[in-house]
Amino acid sequence: MCDDELEPPAPDLTEDQWSALDPAVARPVPLSRRALLTGAAAGMALAALPGTHPARAATARPGTAAFPLPAGPDRTGQYRVLVTGDAGTGTAEQYAVAAAARDVCAAEGVGLAVGLGDNLYENGPEDAGDPEFTEKFEGPNAGIDVPWLMVLGNHDCSGLIPGSGGRPARGDHEVAYSARSPRWYMPARHYSVALPSARADGAPLVEFFALDTNPVASTVAQTDPHYHWNGPYMRGQRDWLDRALGASRATWKVVLGHHPYVNNGKHGSAGSYDGFTVGHYTSGVHLRELYEEVVCGRADLILSGHDHTMQVLEPTPRSRGTRQIVCGAAGKSGDGRRYGSHPARWQDFAARGFMVLGVSAAACSVDVYTVDTRTRTAHLAHTATWPRAAATAR
Repeated sequence: MCDDELEPPAPDLTEDQWSALDPAVARPVPLSRRALLTGAAAGMALAALPGTHPARAATARPGTAAFPLPAGPDRTGQYRVLVTGDAGTGTAEQYAVAAAARDVCAAEGVGLAVGLGDNLYENGPEDAGDPEFTEKFEGPNAGIDVPWLMVLGNHDCSGLIPGSGGRPARGDHEVAYSARSPRWYMPARHYSVALPSARADGAPLVEFFALDTNPVASTVAQTDPHYHWNGPYMRGQRDWLDRALGASRATWKVVLGHHPYVNNGKHGSAGSYDGFTVGHYTSGVHLRELYEEVVCGRADLILSGHDHTMQVLEPTPRSRGTRQIVCGAAGKSGDGRRYGSHPARWQDFAARGFMVLGVSAAACSVDVYTVDTRTRTAHLAHTATWPRAAATAR
């Protein structure tokens, strides 16, 4: 859920059970036509959503030329990647952050972008032709003409309750939208993208692994067996990630997932999201297991949104060298308070902003930009660099 929304009264209730406890919980969020559907109308609308099986990769529609992935590092030997999260509000603040990012991208030669989920607030798209794709993605990001590696957030998979993550099948609309946009890149609900290096053996310089974290971090219990925390979808995704990370020969491995592993913001860390420490869903305990058993010690970075803050956290013995970065302030901002005590290199809990990841054979870096939304200008707030020798030993 978002910082300005209700939290579930108990872990692992279904959406119907949650709403039945207090009818006020099911009131619409007064933002747009994306208001919460209730009663028979809700049932009709949800029945029209796609089936429960993962969507296949979209095929480009005739006349839609996708912006190409970078063919190689720039003249300095690195890739520059824009990182944003929780952007899709359609508000003036989102447009201001995007305008500031556009200037930085042009100045720094950014060739790729990442969107860390909650791409279309508050309820996600109704179908692949939903005009909110234009209002909340294409419009703000016009001029940042690069591929955007997109992942699904809890608001992209809303059911009856906005941001619940309770209807994962809704995310299929965002996969299908790849056929309609030159910049939106989501060939499947989870996928990988490898960018080449100049090495003679052809090994990639960096590989991104995009996850769908919703079925193991929803604020309600999943009712579709396909998306249960231990159902066929999550078993398949876990097996894919394990194999893909093991097979990757990339110098740098970066995992993209909406929900963070560790986090000092309001939502907390996987295994204790929003103060819950029990249950298969609300606490995110099984996402913590996925990160710790499959990702930690094998990937260099986990990039996440969900919390509307920006944090460059330090690796811990438990993460075995894998570093968590939280970047979820492109559309909304936090309340200015720190809730956790994980060691951090830099963090801000109030500003809106974005980051730029730099990757070369010798080092990985991140530049953190805060944005003055009144003037649409970015301020370089922090830079961190990690030499290859200091990165995760695999």
